[in-house]
Amino acid sequence: MAKRARQIVIDKELLQLTQEERHRQWAARVEAVIFASSEPVTRKALERVVGEECDIEAIIEEIRESLGGRPYELVAVAGGWQHRTRPEFADVIHASGAANAPPADLTDHQALVLMTIGYFQPVTRAEISKIFGREVSRDTIATLRQLGFLASGPRSPTPGAPYTYITTPAFLTAFGFDTLRDLPDTEMLEDAGLLSRTLPVDDFVEPELEDDDD
Repeated sequence: MAKRARQIVIDKELLQLTQEERHRQWAARVEAVIFASSEPVTRKALERVVGEECDIEAIIEEIRESLGGRPYELVAVAGGWQHRTRPEFADVIHASGAANAPPADLTDHQALVLMTIGYFQPVTRAEISKIFGREVSRDTIATLRQLGFLASGPRSPTPGAPYTYITTPAFLTAFGFDTLRDLPDTEMLEDAGLLSRTLPVDDFVEPELEDDDD
């Protein structure tokens, strides 16, 4: 028989402490939870360990200020908070060989396909291929799905009702975005020739097997 997970009950309100002592204890809990997590920590998770009167945003700002001179920082990502090394130390970390391998070593093509879906979602594979001017393979989409960056969206209203694709919270985490609104401005990408604001799909006919992308 499987063992039932042990439920841990903690005193969240800490009413026996002074207001200043409660704040210090809540701040320590927030920092400990975020530090120990390999994934972004949501407000809901933090609310499980602090009292109702705890100002989580104020504590987050205090932690950020305390890290002002450190090589890592506390950032908002994927709807939560996470400790991350400051970007200016990326080359140093990689050169040392001490860093763990990233969760997904994407090729430039895969990363660009993923970013394109981020902008145009929900979008079909055929529509992505039209943007790129050449076919984006099912293998590319399958790889991004297996890595957890993509999920199936609603069926497209185009002939054959093919699947569309949307990004997941793992996409936000991997690229360091808090929400999709944090994606770079499309005009900047257009100027660089990396993205077209207009999705030219009106005159494009879906391949007959496009509804079996899954």
